[in-house]
Amino acid sequence: MAEISVGAVALAVELAYDESSRQLGLMHREFLPADRGMLFIFPLERRHCMWMRNTWIPLSVAFVSSSGRVLNIADMTPLSDATHCAAAPARYALEVNQGWFDGHGIAPGQLIEGLESLPVAR
Repeated sequence: MAEISVGAVALAVELAYDESSRQLGLMHREFLPADRGMLFIFPLERRHCMWMRNTWIPLSVAFVSSSGRVLNIADMTPLSDATHCAAAPARYALEVNQGWFDGHGIAPGQLIEGLESLPVAR
């Protein structure tokens, strides 16, 4: 678990920084606390995509560049194989409960702080 800041909002995040944790993500969970999320850390910056196979919680994902800027945000439907992709090369993907970004006024271009202290992706 780590803490990052999205705009002026602190957020506790679980880290998915190796292949197995990135593949599992938030699958098979029935609940995600309102003040929590999952941060996917990728070894390479590229146009990563996410889907919701076996994920029961409605989520929103923000794709984030290596400099910490939010590139784009997408709402994702539970149990769907539809892909949602980064608008440009991304190093991170941040999943939170659907509506969390809107509810906190987070939009593309916003800076996420605290990324520099996180583990390196494997």
